[in-house]
Amino acid sequence: MIPIAILEKYQATLKTYSKGQVVFRENEEALFYFQIKQGKLKMFNHSEDGKAFIQGFFESGKSFGEPPLFQNSNYPACAQCITDCSIYMLPKDRFFELLENHPKVHLKLTKILCKRMIYKAKIIQELSIHPPEHRILTLLNHFKETANSTELYEVKLTRQQISDLTGLRVETIIRTIKQLEKDEKLILKRHKVYL
Repeated sequence: MIPIAILEKYQATLKTYSKGQVVFRENEEALFYFQIKQGKLKMFNHSEDGKAFIQGFFESGKSFGEPPLFQNSNYPACAQCITDCSIYMLPKDRFFELLENHPKVHLKLTKILCKRMIYKAKIIQELSIHPPEHRILTLLNHFKETANSTELYEVKLTRQQISDLTGLRVETIIRTIKQLEKDEKLILKRHKVYL
């Protein structure tokens, strides 16, 4: 994402988080640009009945939580570490100064945000009108495309994570994946899913 040397030039600080620790909570004021040096986290919302809906997974080299910085709003979701993490934090005012002074970085970030918006639009459509088979295949194909894989792609999501990303029950995910294998739309090897 943003080169480390540039982040450090603008006085980004590196903070460590333990597995399970929350980086920010839904509705907290957005004050920092975050970029993961090492580790993995998830962004999610909780429904009124306590069910988590995963907005996305972010890992080393990726940034997260930027949109509210651009509109002076609060975070729309929680960010929680899945593993121990080291995360660069850059205050909002320095982040905007960095973008003004580095147009190529700004353009790269804009492209990433646009990809995320397109993904969100696809997922909203999937969740609202399509059957489970279509939802699951669209999600898995999105991850394969994101990985730029042209060969057999191993899906590195658990059944629970697929459930959290699609809003379907885990039992539905398991049953549907078995059916998709029978229909030869994906491959199962040792309980792992491949496209």
